[in-house]
Amino acid sequence: MKPITRALISVTDKSGIVEFGKFLAEHQVEILSTGGTAKALREGGVKVIEVSDFTGFPEMLDGRVKTLHPKIHGGILGRRDLASHQEQMARHGIKPIDLVVVNLYQFEQVVAKPGCSLEDAIENIDIGGPAMLRSSAKNYQDVAVVTDPADYPHIMHEMKLGKGALNLATRFALAKKVFKLTHEYDGAIYRYLTDKAPAC
Repeated sequence: MKPITRALISVTDKSGIVEFGKFLAEHQVEILSTGGTAKALREGGVKVIEVSDFTGFPEMLDGRVKTLHPKIHGGILGRRDLASHQEQMARHGIKPIDLVVVNLYQFEQVVAKPGCSLEDAIENIDIGGPAMLRSSAKNYQDVAVVTDPADYPHIMHEMKLGKGALNLATRFALAKKVFKLTHEYDGAIYRYLTDKAPAC
């Protein structure tokens, strides 16, 4: 397996992320990041590239659009074993992303707070996060996707043993966790919305 060379990190739960980021940097992994995650990594001494600099397109619409860009999803979804994909990526300046570390806006915690309005709840529905997770899990043969900080130690251990690479079984197991997470996340949103109605 090829070693991981580029990672995208965007997390709500920042537990252990600086240590993990330092490990990746020590293994010559280029790190892309957004907002608060980029700030936390920089403050921890980890060099990062802002996603907006990587894509050449700014975050916009109050942060609703950050990672929804062909240079992100093309980099994640492009198959490394298909010459046609590689040619298209090269033509459009799309660089491969080998590792995606994302956890989602904490929707359930937000709506559990007293006085949470429907508008507040809606703004805490993650869009870019699930899209990146699903893209990564779909392309698990080439991309590792991590949603849980508890998996960082295993990832680091395996990368050490594998000279910067993760095996197919690990990537498949991580991909399965994604679809469990997104299923539960959408279920929580649905349950919340079932007894709500928009203000007239």
